[in-house]
Amino acid sequence: MRLSLSIILLSATSVNAFSFCSPPTVQTWGKSVAPLRSTVEAATDESALEADDAAPADVAAADSSKIVSAYESAIAKMRAKDQTSTSLSKEDLKVVYEDEHIVVVDKPSGVLCVPTKEVSASLSQAVFDAYGCESGKVDNMVVHRLGMDTSGLVVFARTKAALSVLNTAFRTRKVVRKYEALVCGSVEADSGEWDMPLMRDYENPPYMRVSNDDLQRALIGLEDLPDEISKMILAQPKESITKYEVIAREELGGHPVTRLSLTSVTGRTHQLNVHTAAAGHPIVADSVYGLNGDAAANGGLSEGASLELQENIAAAAGDKSMCVHAKELSFVHPITGEELNFESSSPF
Repeated sequence: MRLSLSIILLSATSVNAFSFCSPPTVQTWGKSVAPLRSTVEAATDESALEADDAAPADVAAADSSKIVSAYESAIAKMRAKDQTSTSLSKEDLKVVYEDEHIVVVDKPSGVLCVPTKEVSASLSQAVFDAYGCESGKVDNMVVHRLGMDTSGLVVFARTKAALSVLNTAFRTRKVVRKYEALVCGSVEADSGEWDMPLMRDYENPPYMRVSNDDLQRALIGLEDLPDEISKMILAQPKESITKYEVIAREELGGHPVTRLSLTSVTGRTHQLNVHTAAAGHPIVADSVYGLNGDAAANGGLSEGASLELQENIAAAAGDKSMCVHAKELSFVHPITGEELNFESSSPF
């Protein structure tokens, strides 16, 4: 059984992967978290196997058949959602900057950033149809992407030279991206940093969760997975850092919510969604990592936001789209060298 992963990376983060180095001990809410090792490293460490030859009693060993079944179910649901992507015309595009090398567009929520094998209705297809590119291929315009439910600023390349330079800029973290989000509850500190390593959740694949050593040990000896799934599930946990600043403390339907400015320092898949949920403040109207979502509650941690509060906020939000918006985008023009800074108003 070989399943395509082309549709699963529906993230509000960069598509560029950053190399992972085992992090030092980090501080999370004042607690010391031991450094994590990859499953491969753990499985080849004989001394570790002697001491920890099985997952702890409260963390059951991973089951390959359950992983495949859960993965297939999630992918089917994602494909069905992809079908609802809105088709955009040139007139629908909110272009904030355009020249012969790049196009910067303000993406609405509810639109795929890039097409899939089954769905062509997407932002990149609309930009390609309207402006074209040197290579004549829509894929060669894409340098980063936003999730379908995420709105905000996206830059596309129109020339090969621009594509190459922008790819390098994203990979080396020279592009500044800030998001605005409305989250459940009142965030106490005016600013701070969430430093929590992430892994693929083998109980809810292909979604993400906060990683720890017990979960990594539960994967030791896991076999009989399709290659595509195995590469995800057995990948090393990734160091993940999000910086936040409180913009305002507000109310939604009489219930506390906080407007945050978020910076994804490391750019991991679904990082902002997992970190806010794990911090006890899931993003308002997040149907995956929020209330009754398809991913593990609270980013996979045992404690999180009050269910009653989330239910009240969900009722007040109604049919509101997920409240996260790519608000600021700053980078050096790939050809002229000019410093470009763009800002977009949040729709919520």
